[in-house]
Amino acid sequence: MFTKLNLPIGPFSFTINTDHQRVIDNVRTMYCDYPSVNKHDFVDFDITITTRSKLRRFIKPQVDFFLDEFAPFKPLPKDNAFAMLEWGMNWCVATKAHQFLLLHAGTIEKNGHVIVMPAAPGSGKSTLTAALVYNGWRLFSDELGLISLLNELVYPCTRPINLKNNSIDVIKNYVEGSVFSTIAKDTHKGTVSLLKPPKDSVDRMSEPAKLHSFVFPKYVANSKATLRPIDKLAAFQIIIDQSFNYHILGVEAFELISRLLNKVQCYEFEYSDFDEANHVFSELVDL
Repeated sequence: MFTKLNLPIGPFSFTINTDHQRVIDNVRTMYCDYPSVNKHDFVDFDITITTRSKLRRFIKPQVDFFLDEFAPFKPLPKDNAFAMLEWGMNWCVATKAHQFLLLHAGTIEKNGHVIVMPAAPGSGKSTLTAALVYNGWRLFSDELGLISLLNELVYPCTRPINLKNNSIDVIKNYVEGSVFSTIAKDTHKGTVSLLKPPKDSVDRMSEPAKLHSFVFPKYVANSKATLRPIDKLAAFQIIIDQSFNYHILGVEAFELISRLLNKVQCYEFEYSDFDEANHVFSELVDL
């Protein structure tokens, strides 16, 4: 029997149809602070997570992800179903929402100033994002930076924060009372669990804000938090490398990035301590 769950997330709306009880339980835990959706409202992404054939329910059970009736991924083990849903939701936005320049980036806001942190996987951006949004910053996303082609504002896509391997225990120890999803082991990303987003970020997920700066973060063990200005040509290349749709938007993306880089500063950032990172970032937006 399928359960239908409706989720408004920033500028998008999702419908989740599933017969997997663990997915239902995780969605209800991770998204319990989200407003309800009127059943007559337009739905951007109609997703189904379903258990495979009857035989696969008992022998190495697997689940499939569908957007409408299209299955973009290979089936995954049933225990990875909620992680698959979250990865699939990222895929939906990254492949469809071309009204935005879409960056693989942690994105946070304080006092009306947005810092976008494009970075490759393994740089520590999600862990840093998780620590900062439980230290007074507003969560836009730990995975997606959405910059409007129309008005150059940055839009929130506020959802649970995807943490991997050692980062899960690091944030559990750092954020008192943190709420996590069930753990998915042996995924292609290792062990994965999602951190529930702060309620005040969810309450304000329809409020875009102005870009303040690009910061390219990197976790370096035992390093002191260090922020260094970076040449804008080099910054341009990193932004292109971490864009999901630069190749689709073409000239529009080139012109948008050019305009933004004429208005904002760009920095490299090394860190190993969350409190130091918060101090450096707070000073940056208070300048």
